[in-house]
Amino acid sequence: MSNKVIAIVVDGMRYDKGCEALGFIQHLVETNQAALYKVKSELPSLSRPLYEVLLTGTPASMNGITSNQTVRLSSEKSLFHLTKENGLINATASYYWVSELYNRAPFHFIEDREQENESMPIQYGKFYWDDDYPDSHVLMDAEALRRKYDPHFLYIHPMGVDVKGENYGSESKEYREQILKMGSLLAQLLPIWMKAGYHILITSDHGMSEYGNHGGITNGERDVPLFIISPRIETGIHEEVVPQLAFAPLVCELLGIEQSEKMIAYRIPGLKETVVL
Repeated sequence: MSNKVIAIVVDGMRYDKGCEALGFIQHLVETNQAALYKVKSELPSLSRPLYEVLLTGTPASMNGITSNQTVRLSSEKSLFHLTKENGLINATASYYWVSELYNRAPFHFIEDREQENESMPIQYGKFYWDDDYPDSHVLMDAEALRRKYDPHFLYIHPMGVDVKGENYGSESKEYREQILKMGSLLAQLLPIWMKAGYHILITSDHGMSEYGNHGGITNGERDVPLFIISPRIETGIHEEVVPQLAFAPLVCELLGIEQSEKMIAYRIPGLKETVVL
């Protein structure tokens, strides 16, 4: 069984709208090829703090990334650090804040756009800084990295859904259409990745309010989906709400590496010890 993971974090995609609009992924759930969970995001429900949560498995009060204005390198051990330490290859196509958290801060727009350095925590990266950089380009940047470097851990972070949500609100036609577009893009790539044997996780950092903002405690701002395509996970809809701090240790489990000491001990419902072939 493969120990390779592709994680897609669709920025700003709330649970209910993601469940409604990601048609092909929900087809996989209905046909027992994927699992669906509801995740309760950490607080504050803001982007940079939650990138740190997803990638280090630590809360804001521990890691110190407490706002979008906290521009510095993380002091925690991320999934990029852990994969590198375990002799695995990692890559990402992400918003530039991810680079600022783990490779260099502040971001240098000329030098840091494309990165290729196996000595850095993020070994291979393509980064963008315009919030409306097309989701299609982010996904193709990621697929180019996958085909060139064959990473064990590929992290993909498109921003389009978040932009539409902040501009128009979660109840808008524009927000739902952007999630539909994301579903269409993923429907083209998921069969390729599934055939190649990847564990695939699709989630979000935070949700979105009907007013077009996030950062607070409402369910719309905090509840996000987690779809998993993996032989290690029982398929179908799981009822237990999963803490967002469980994402990083789950990735470690699927990669077959030890989680960091600061990550929580939580076993996601439906996780299998072994797979019977």
